[in-house]
Amino acid sequence: MHPVDTQQIETLLSFWRENSGYWFVKSASFDQQFAEQFVDQHWMAARRELEHWLDSDQGALALLLLLDQYPRNCFRHTGHMYATDSLARHYAAVLTDRLGDMQLPPELRVFCYLPFTHSEDIEDQHKAVALNERGQTGEGLKFALHHRDIVQQYGRFPHRNHLLGRVSTEPEKQFLAAGGFTG
Repeated sequence: MHPVDTQQIETLLSFWRENSGYWFVKSASFDQQFAEQFVDQHWMAARRELEHWLDSDQGALALLLLLDQYPRNCFRHTGHMYATDSLARHYAAVLTDRLGDMQLPPELRVFCYLPFTHSEDIEDQHKAVALNERGQTGEGLKFALHHRDIVQQYGRFPHRNHLLGRVSTEPEKQFLAAGGFTG
């Protein structure tokens, strides 16, 4: 891997670790900082121009952050939040199949599994639960189980329907009206 790539990977992972307080919190200022600092890398990753980052476990994690977490923060409340999900799942499968997730610090492993947790495919949901158990993510497992239960019941995440132009079923409307998961 080229030294520039190594530096970019380290910069992204350092930024992510230094901002751990914002990992699962909505913050406009964090989203803006994340967006401005890594926009070029996000689009390069989306175009598969950084696929060689898969050669290292840290590089694979950086790809997952760019393709799974970046869109959820930087394209919040738009359909583009989910545009790179399938590519993130593909890279997550490569990483987890070689057990690269287990070479990463425990607090970062959950980000190797979130592409499966974010999937609307029930098999991916089962995989997310199993991976969170393997990686001993604690809270990650709790959320993986919750996400799996929603997909198991509705076949998808009802809170995405509006952004993706889908019509909600009556049970989904009731779920959302009762304060169901909002993502």
